[in-house]
Amino acid sequence: MTKPIGYQELVDDAETRIETISAVAAISEAASPDVVFVDLRDVRELKREGKIPGAFHCPRGLLEFWIDPECTYHKPVFAEKKRFIFYCNLGWRSALAADIAQKMGLTNVCHIEGGFDAWKMAGGSVEN
Repeated sequence: MTKPIGYQELVDDAETRIETISAVAAISEAASPDVVFVDLRDVRELKREGKIPGAFHCPRGLLEFWIDPECTYHKPVFAEKKRFIFYCNLGWRSALAADIAQKMGLTNVCHIEGGFDAWKMAGGSVEN
């Protein structure tokens, strides 16, 4: 019997295929009209901690359905020709999400190393 893989192996594997940017680099892109920050955290995390100003909230469990234009749940934001910067709390969910988004056809995707925690530590703005 093969040993099941854990979350860290999944994250490490995803990071071999995706672009990872620092929080400082993400902050430098925050004012660009060609960038969409995608917050993958649970709504309770948003209420408790706030979010990156202007970020689009997409709960991680809905990502695949919201990206797919053939799905009745599709969100038009994912059809825009923009750069998508995914983030979660620590960067684990966002690494997996960026990998899936690329597999589903989004071409300009990355995620923030260290997630929202790193964003705040780097002095990034937060809105409630």
